[in-house]
Amino acid sequence: MKFIALLLFSISLGASLWLPGSVVDNYKIIVISKDSVAYLNIPRRPANAIAGSEFARQVAGLKPEEREKALVREILNGNIPSFSRELCPLTIRESIGDSVYTLTFFVTGDYMAIGPDQDYLYIPMTPSAAQYLANRLECVLPTKKMVDMIYRKAEIKLRPQPIPPSDKMTTIPVFEQHTDSIRQQMSKSQIDRQSCRLIAGHKKDIIISNKIYSADREFDRVVIYGWHRGIDDPIQPVYNGHDALYADYSHGVRLISDTAILNGKKVKIDEIFMDSGLSGLLSDEGVIIKPYYPGIVF
Repeated sequence: MKFIALLLFSISLGASLWLPGSVVDNYKIIVISKDSVAYLNIPRRPANAIAGSEFARQVAGLKPEEREKALVREILNGNIPSFSRELCPLTIRESIGDSVYTLTFFVTGDYMAIGPDQDYLYIPMTPSAAQYLANRLECVLPTKKMVDMIYRKAEIKLRPQPIPPSDKMTTIPVFEQHTDSIRQQMSKSQIDRQSCRLIAGHKKDIIISNKIYSADREFDRVVIYGWHRGIDDPIQPVYNGHDALYADYSHGVRLISDTAILNGKKVKIDEIFMDSGLSGLLSDEGVIIKPYYPGIVF
């Protein structure tokens, strides 16, 4: 089965990240430092943008490929809550051989959603759509090891809230149901979403892995991992058994800036993934030969 083609989107928006600073044509100049909160470089949410509940209503009857086009359009037009655009710095310190490395990468505080802070919808998507967004916004998707790091560092660790399996798991009403259950959990815990705080535990991640291309499957696939109940205790082990068109309510997309800081110098995360000496900083399966999903023109 082939990936949904998302190459025909004609959305001429800027890319990369921005920090508060000089405005240039409604965008911001990127300045990354290890202590800064950065933001996805997409427009501010338009005043007339639809709410998450309205988006759900509009796409509920669409075919999956049309729904994907709609969600990508909304995201790139800026119709996302603040927690989907903020990138929090996450710093690790590890030794490889005789060398010690300090690495800071920038990760969205929560998963991608559509709508304002008060009425948003967590929106699962295929890996093709997730990769398209990552490419457009100069980001990458996480590895299993990065998902574990994010959970370990998260200020807020939510309980997974599974919904009984059914043939409705890939539908908008169940996406809404799961979003509502997460929002109720955060409301009961009186969680403040006004600052950049890492939140984890409530979704499985679409991850980068060598299992995207491994010979154990004869179809294009999505690789998922996570839904942690505690540190080193995920419900979902690394799994590549779903085909690439599958996206259920439990899947989440978390974007990470493709620019990190390694021992004080900027570096591309893809270069770390593919470096035999450094890949262990972000991967527990060694070098990731192709750190991206197929179906996208680079």
